[in-house]
Amino acid sequence: MEAPEAIQWLNGLGVMFDKDADGTMVTTHGGGTSRKRMHACADYSGAEIMRVLRDEVINRGIQIVDFTAAIELVLDDRGQCAGAVLRNMETGELRVARAKAVIIATGGAGRLHYQGFPTSNHYGATADGLILGYRAGAKLLYADTIQYHPTGVAYPEQMLGALVTEKVRSCGAQLVNVDGEAFMNPLETRDVTAASIIRECKERGKGVPTPLGSAIWLDTPMIEEIGGKGTIEKRIPGMLRMYSKFGIDMRLTPILIYPTLHYQNGGLDVTDKSMTNVPGLFVAGEAAGGVHGRNRLMGNSLLDVIVFGRNAGKYASAYVPGVRLGVPTLSHVERFQAELTAAKVVSKVESPLLLPSYTHGNPRFADTVKWGHADL
Repeated sequence: MEAPEAIQWLNGLGVMFDKDADGTMVTTHGGGTSRKRMHACADYSGAEIMRVLRDEVINRGIQIVDFTAAIELVLDDRGQCAGAVLRNMETGELRVARAKAVIIATGGAGRLHYQGFPTSNHYGATADGLILGYRAGAKLLYADTIQYHPTGVAYPEQMLGALVTEKVRSCGAQLVNVDGEAFMNPLETRDVTAASIIRECKERGKGVPTPLGSAIWLDTPMIEEIGGKGTIEKRIPGMLRMYSKFGIDMRLTPILIYPTLHYQNGGLDVTDKSMTNVPGLFVAGEAAGGVHGRNRLMGNSLLDVIVFGRNAGKYASAYVPGVRLGVPTLSHVERFQAELTAAKVVSKVESPLLLPSYTHGNPRFADTVKWGHADL
């Protein structure tokens, strides 16, 4: 219900949404939708929104601490969230940030490469926010539900796992197997589409061989057949330029895709005011569980980030004036460690893991490139 106001807010800040000649905002279909219900900025929506919000932060003089990550939450002796321990990623210096409210907005978990799949996620997507919240006593919800986006780049290898936006299929591109068969409706929901692609490659043996496994054709030239010459340049210029760097013209040549880890549907359990069961600890975006249930439709992630991100800020701001903090403590970390010891759980993995390691011999990511043969 709050989506139209949020979109209007972004538009007022200067986000360049796609519009017709008369200024009407363009709407598009997504997988599983019965109506055109999504707005976009070509295929640069996320980058365009970030451009505007970043400029707004700078223009308002909001302080930013760069290259610094939270590695532990601080509670007070009453169990209220009271800040965080920060580590400078360049110098290793530790600092404590005191706060009456903390908002976790750390994103997803794709860089853990579940089941050896590649990911479209940024390098910081290691579920670190979930770890911080859980150790502080926040409840998890649907933490096992990860969305595999049906169309990640399967070739060339330099772009492995990168997102091929669903907008490519909403513009008319078909999913085609090695025999040239369009084996499914390309605008099914993402879980159905991803499962169908994997089944086509693994069970039916209809995948297209690639250096890393098997994949499926995405018939991008069909977009120009349906929409006319220039449609790809106009509607998905980012995709066109991404592939052109490797000598592939998607206007003339189909591209190879395979499912990629994309979105963490579950996360930290929050109320309708974006707060966890830990007083003063709020969550927004992909780290919050329950907004989408156990699955998600296209377009709802950016909408979730915008609507609940704004709400988290509003409710945290309203919460702060009535808070009186007690003595800060990290005793919850000691209790958590004691529970691990009692359960005989031993791990040498750094936690929270802020960035993944892709060095040779790292067993955690040894199977990363075997996605074509992974079990989903």
